[in-house]
Amino acid sequence: MSPFVLACVMCAAILHAGWNAVLRGGDDRLWSMTLMMIAVACVTAVAAVFVPWPNAASWPYVIASAIIHTGYNLSLVRTYRFGDLGQTYPISRGSSPVLVALGAMIFAHEAINIVSAIGIVLVSAGIISLAFQGKGLRADFLPAALTTGVLIGAYTVVDGIGVRLAGSSVAYTNSMFLLWSLTMPPLYYLMRGKRPAYTRAQTGMALTGGLVSLFAYGIVIWAMQYDAMGVVSALRETSVVYAAVIGRVFLQETLTTRRVTSCLAIAMGAACLAY
Repeated sequence: MSPFVLACVMCAAILHAGWNAVLRGGDDRLWSMTLMMIAVACVTAVAAVFVPWPNAASWPYVIASAIIHTGYNLSLVRTYRFGDLGQTYPISRGSSPVLVALGAMIFAHEAINIVSAIGIVLVSAGIISLAFQGKGLRADFLPAALTTGVLIGAYTVVDGIGVRLAGSSVAYTNSMFLLWSLTMPPLYYLMRGKRPAYTRAQTGMALTGGLVSLFAYGIVIWAMQYDAMGVVSALRETSVVYAAVIGRVFLQETLTTRRVTSCLAIAMGAACLAY
């Protein structure tokens, strides 16, 4: 991986942790997610006037990714209903790099060298270990968190293949995000019917989080044109290190010695992937 692509993906990891912290800290996470998608819909609708549409061959992947992402939204909101950012986020993100690497091998015929394989294992193991508290793992959020991880793996592989057929990562990203973002407002009103009373600050934070999510995942889609999906995915999931710090500083969550050790394992894995 080139230093420039590496730097961009690591930047995306920081941004990704940031918008997840905004979602986790919201009073009504389903409404926060809906506001995020409204912001994304507005930006991508305007951009669609200027950005070309992706090649026809990529449209099945655009549509499939938008559908999977909608399920991911609902699963992520449910996950954060049960646990802290520092515990639920690692389970969701930690299960995806291995799934992405396997999916890329099966569907895109990507080969992973031994150093990259070690890096993926280190990142995934370190991420998952962050989810443990004391001697055990809380089970209430586990099904939702693992479901979220599977959906992350699914949409990453779909997008990794789709962007290579699209002719332009910007065209693919804008089209997929536009379709995806349009699903959330009607879903919210079907599920809740009435929006909560959010302050201007809360609304502004959620809208900003949506724009950050667009930029963060747009970088990842762009990077998957140039490197193996499993490698890009594992580097993106180093965002759990930043999420742990954000959870400690802004959400008053506990940052234990175990979590610090896990973060070091993730850093070593990222170094392997960068190599």
